[in-house]
Amino acid sequence: MLKYLFMIIFLIPLCLLNNSWWLVHSMMFLFSFLFMICFYSYSDFNMISYYFGVDYFSFSLILLSFWVCSLMITASGSVYLSLYHSNFFLFMVLFLMIMLYCSFASLNLLSFYIFFESSLVPTLLLILGWGYQPERLQSGVYLIFYTLFASLPLLLVLFYVYYYINTLYFPLLIDFGSYYFMFYVFMILAFLVKMPMFLVHLWLPSAHVEAPISGSMILAGVLLKLGGYGIFRVMKIISFLGLKFNYFWLSLGLSGGVIVSFICFRQVDLKSLIAYSSVAHMSMVIGGLMTMNWWGCIGSLTLMIGHGLCSSGLFCLSNIIYERLGSRSLLINKGMINLMPSMTLWWFLLSSSNMAAPPSLNLIGELSLLNSLVSWSSFTFLALIFLSFFSAVYTLYMYSYSQHGSFYAGVYTCSLGYFREYHLLFLHWLPLNILCLKGEYFFI
Repeated sequence: MLKYLFMIIFLIPLCLLNNSWWLVHSMMFLFSFLFMICFYSYSDFNMISYYFGVDYFSFSLILLSFWVCSLMITASGSVYLSLYHSNFFLFMVLFLMIMLYCSFASLNLLSFYIFFESSLVPTLLLILGWGYQPERLQSGVYLIFYTLFASLPLLLVLFYVYYYINTLYFPLLIDFGSYYFMFYVFMILAFLVKMPMFLVHLWLPSAHVEAPISGSMILAGVLLKLGGYGIFRVMKIISFLGLKFNYFWLSLGLSGGVIVSFICFRQVDLKSLIAYSSVAHMSMVIGGLMTMNWWGCIGSLTLMIGHGLCSSGLFCLSNIIYERLGSRSLLINKGMINLMPSMTLWWFLLSSSNMAAPPSLNLIGELSLLNSLVSWSSFTFLALIFLSFFSAVYTLYMYSYSQHGSFYAGVYTCSLGYFREYHLLFLHWLPLNILCLKGEYFFI
């Protein structure tokens, strides 16, 4: 645990050097590989491991954070080339990585809360500092207010928990029985806003549209997963009330996912379409976690990792087009197959993963979530039919609309894409489809 933390901390002085961009980039990938192969200790889902707070759930999400943070530096080549405070940018990425690592590896609910909240600060600075339009100020305020207002009650609840059982250490937490209803609502609300659940999702599309590519990648790739991870950890305290009231969140999440799919059909901005599709995917994760059964928890972990890689890759694709044409509108980004034929292959591969086609992790996750939700109540199949169908519809709409047709007459030149970009997309797609072979890892 500490060795990885020290590795990241010792990278921070390198940010002060002038030409350290690719050095930090290479070291981040090195850490990712080291972390990948060093998972040697005995550990299970009870958080009892020789490795601080890292069990299977945390390990997968920390590895995802390492991977996405490394790819953020790859994707932000334009920051480096335009010398737009690139050293400070690297510092932000490393600081964010430390916060994410600590929040996934913490053994204490309060320390988890602190790191969970402080991961917002570098994200906000990424949006405000490297975002595109002046509206980024408004979307930054949205992001902070939605997530902070929802999280303050959680802090009070944690004090209450500490007052009653004198500890916030994960393995020692006990079920509070029918303590009182607001306790349950406050505890779960912070994580549902972070996920985000339908009705409290408005901060997400605005933050995505205004964020630079790195901000979008980390938002979609890891920050949404903090909510799911938090629900998984606190369900132990509220499982009694959860058995009574979880049906509400579950049905709201699934029906909200269907409504958000309809919103997706109406989007003309590539980024906001991908952002809304994230909300639709996370609604299934909320459903799986709320069933509180084994299939649901593991399926939600699988889908979170699959979605993290897939939607991060789709944001990279939309950014590649944005850097060429200066617009993300689907009305202008037509007929890309004529201008960037090789890139169309990557559009196809990542779009197919987004609609849970085999052999992607999203398929394994969605199948196990289908299992868990239909076994919880056979009526959920109505919402699930629409969710699965519409996710294919809006993904195909995005793919075919952006790749086919006659291209915009105002485009007079367009490069085919750099090696860096193909490499970036390959590193999103490969783990997403290779991990399918290791499905039993997720279903121990």
